[in-house]
Amino acid sequence: MPTVYVTAPPEAAPELARTLVEERLAACVNRIDCESTYWWDGEIHDDEEVILLAKTTADRYDALVDRVEVLHPYDVPCIERFDEDDMLDTFAAWRAESVAE
Repeated sequence: MPTVYVTAPPEAAPELARTLVEERLAACVNRIDCESTYWWDGEIHDDEEVILLAKTTADRYDALVDRVEVLHPYDVPCIERFDEDDMLDTFAAWRAESVAE
């Protein structure tokens, strides 16, 4: 079961998180404020962002990515998948139940 790492501007993060949960693409989305330094258009940028950690299942992963790409304001959104090798069984069951269609 994957956790999906997404970064977003602070003004877009709450709607992204809520939409993913409302549409049952994620069981939960944690929002963590951060500052990012990165290259874009040949320049270094320093911006406030929010890290979104979306807990989903392998079955719902592709739909989650598709939805983030549609809703995200960036031309190139950061979307990375972390696969867990080990997790609490009760948490895994809750997550699977929460994203069931």
